[in-house]
Amino acid sequence: MYKIRVILDTKEDVIRTILVDDNINLEKLHFIIAKAFGFEGQEMASFYRTDDEWNQGEEIPLFNMAEAGEEISMQTCILNETLPEQDNKLIYVYDFLNMWTFYVDVVEISLEKRNDLPKTILEVGKIPDEAPDKEFIAENFDDDDDDEFDIFDDFDFNEY
Repeated sequence: MYKIRVILDTKEDVIRTILVDDNINLEKLHFIIAKAFGFEGQEMASFYRTDDEWNQGEEIPLFNMAEAGEEISMQTCILNETLPEQDNKLIYVYDFLNMWTFYVDVVEISLEKRNDLPKTILEVGKIPDEAPDKEFIAENFDDDDDDEFDIFDDFDFNEY
């Protein structure tokens, strides 16, 4: 059994702590999280692997997007294989038009088996009526780095 804390990325605290079986796939976790926050789960969503600093990594989409059918998807990722240890994390984005963004953190892993799962055991805060605005900030590149492109100044592009 996994105890998972899910935090909505907002200024106000909006948190749900849920208990789930450790052998569910991420598609089921997607529906459990959506329901815990009052969504129907009908919108596109993705999980993203992340490090301890919440830096976004590899995408785990709701559906397999590869033509050959070999890429990962929520259906093929089992919870205890994707998040094998306590404090493992994922970022969850629900509804790409509104970009509801959640931080998913494994709080506890237990060998206990329960028949009443999934279960929301803690609800803090109310989800806002609209998704918070996302601020996308690019890295700050110094002007000094332009030297690496000076080699292109010698080309006469009019020859072509």
